[in-house]
Amino acid sequence: MGSNTGAAYLTEAVRVLRQYKTMADRAVAQLEPDAIFDVLDDESNSIAVIMQHMAGNMRSRWTDFLTSDGEKPNRNRDAEFEMPAGTTAADVQRSWEHGWSVTLAAVEALTPADLDGEVRIRNEPHSVLQAISRQLTHYAYHVGQIVLLAKHQQGSAWQTLSIPRRKPAAS
Repeated sequence: MGSNTGAAYLTEAVRVLRQYKTMADRAVAQLEPDAIFDVLDDESNSIAVIMQHMAGNMRSRWTDFLTSDGEKPNRNRDAEFEMPAGTTAADVQRSWEHGWSVTLAAVEALTPADLDGEVRIRNEPHSVLQAISRQLTHYAYHVGQIVLLAKHQQGSAWQTLSIPRRKPAAS
């Protein structure tokens, strides 16, 4: 990949990551802190569980991104979908911020030359570009879930994160 294209891709990846984080943060900010633990039903994840899972994924994938498998041996993915007793909204927020910090630092440190390299996720080879794209889509999926759940909880009090319905976009 050419260095200009590679640099543009990395800049865009960081921009999109920051956009996803901002969107999730703005959705969660509309809720009372403990509302992140609410679930729709017994088979659903709460916003807190989704945030906990994303943070665990981020720490695993992006720690030593270029030099170690993205699925770290100390990661317990299944436990990310269970909320330990006594976990507070502040605990979830700290984990969330740490996950994003690790992610953004790792992606911001990449160079266009790194995109031609190979990394492993669960011992499966990926180009660096594929690994980044894989994570971008994974995070978009979960941020969409967070927004949907927050919007559901807020009902008519929801403040849109984009263009309000029935209002034309500014030209």
